[in-house]
Amino acid sequence: MTKDVIVLTKRMPDPWIILAGLLAGGPDLHVQRAGDDAVIQLCDEQGRPLLSVETPFLARVPGEAARLLGPEAPAQDGPVWWTEARASTAVKEAEQLAGVFAGRLAHLLGGTVWPPDAVPATGVGAPVPTAGITAAPAPAAAQPAVDVLTDRVAVAIQDRPVIAMTTWLSDALAAALASDRGLQIVTPSHARLTLPTRSLLTGTPSRWVVQDGTGGYYDGLSGAVLHWRDGAFTPVDAPDDAPEDGTPVAKTFTEFATTGERQLLLSLRARHPAEHQLVLGGALETALRTLTGAPPAGWGTAEPTSLPWSRRQLTDFAHTRSPDPTWTVVVGAPDSRPAIATLTVSRTTGGVEENMTLAVGYNQDETPPLDELPTLTDRLIREDRLVSMLAQVRSARRDLTAPAHFEPPPIPVAFALGPEDAHDIGPTHARHTPLPTRPIELGPPARPGFYYQLGDGTSGTAWTALEQLVRHLRAQ
Repeated sequence: MTKDVIVLTKRMPDPWIILAGLLAGGPDLHVQRAGDDAVIQLCDEQGRPLLSVETPFLARVPGEAARLLGPEAPAQDGPVWWTEARASTAVKEAEQLAGVFAGRLAHLLGGTVWPPDAVPATGVGAPVPTAGITAAPAPAAAQPAVDVLTDRVAVAIQDRPVIAMTTWLSDALAAALASDRGLQIVTPSHARLTLPTRSLLTGTPSRWVVQDGTGGYYDGLSGAVLHWRDGAFTPVDAPDDAPEDGTPVAKTFTEFATTGERQLLLSLRARHPAEHQLVLGGALETALRTLTGAPPAGWGTAEPTSLPWSRRQLTDFAHTRSPDPTWTVVVGAPDSRPAIATLTVSRTTGGVEENMTLAVGYNQDETPPLDELPTLTDRLIREDRLVSMLAQVRSARRDLTAPAHFEPPPIPVAFALGPEDAHDIGPTHARHTPLPTRPIELGPPARPGFYYQLGDGTSGTAWTALEQLVRHLRAQ
């Protein structure tokens, strides 16, 4: 298991400052590089890592520390350098090493440490006694974020309030998938997942493994009781007399109280000609401005996002990665309504596609603006080459994180079809559906798109309506 410690500083931690911090281990430890030289590790005499420090990066997007670290997060007034360290908890001294290292950086650069109690009460003056200590061997081919590596999965044990898709976890996930493994993240029951982490942690055997507090484990998204078997966390077998699909569900998962908070979820797809003047991100920016009153604040390939929002920079970055797809996280402004999205840009035979999932949060006394969706859809069709949109409402946290207990599934409220696909289906067929209300025609009258109302987000019968609509549209 590992312990994460983060330092936020106004000044950049240069290599000499990092080395000065690593002297917290005294002269008995060794320094080595890992992760394509993006990580510095403090190791025991056998070269086993006690402390791993990621290359500092400049976090220029306001509000990210508060979003990911919770109420104990240091105040983020303007851009800050974010330095993250992971200590092995298999060795008691390693946690103290991380605290002293972080405390020294904060002292030398005028910064703050998270969590606040990471710096030991003894202070940061004297080195941590490390003579003779031995770390657990790192699994062969493991990333710095990986605690256990088997033939089936890479396991990362995390103890922080919000499990974000950090560069640590992103690299671990990429390495796991490249080696035909899954990624399993183990957390205490109080932890929550961000939307990007939840969206990527799909496909067996990848899963969110939650400690139930009594020595057991369960899946944080499905509630299935888990155990360690054949090199991975897997669901416990159902009793012989259990009904079909009777996988045992953890009691902790089903114990929850509704708060009345809700989320509006939009799944958007846009397709553009592969032209030199193409600038990406327009559909997502339009949606955020409409639903939150502000443009996106930042974007990046991991959390926390570090780059201020720029459609031009996003386009250039995706272009350098083409023909490989580009996956990014986009966050809303911290002083507006909570909003976060994932955006995947892909080169296809039809051009350049943007696939977006956007979530916007609402309090119990607020109503998602469903009446604004037709107008938004019209703009997306006319200005951003919308192919399709699915809008859903769910009872879930306003802060857009996923807790380790049951949340009702989302309910569809609307589906939209862009002009291109509507033309291929046939306008007459697209107009006349089994739904009780006619669709709203949007975009250019000569080549319209269609907006189909499915419900108000309160009845699960909307799923039946969506199924009937999709079956009808595919049967042209």
